[in-house]
Amino acid sequence: MKVFVKVKPGAKIDRVEKIDDTHFNIWVKCPAKEGRANENVIKLLAEFFNLPKSRVKIISGHSSKNKVIEIG
Repeated sequence: MKVFVKVKPGAKIDRVEKIDDTHFNIWVKCPAKEGRANENVIKLLAEFFNLPKSRVKIISGHSSKNKVIEIG
């Protein structure tokens, strides 16, 4: 399943907000440097879907706030 994510780095808390079945807003405490925010996004989505991190993969948007992520 593909999901579309808008990432907001530098937040006070880590949080996942589901907009609909395929769209999410994610706030991460990590800054968007050296891939730390991307790693945290993968971790948060894996926890949200109750999957191992290896089943969550960024398809596009590695250096953008808007990402397409493959789940499953």
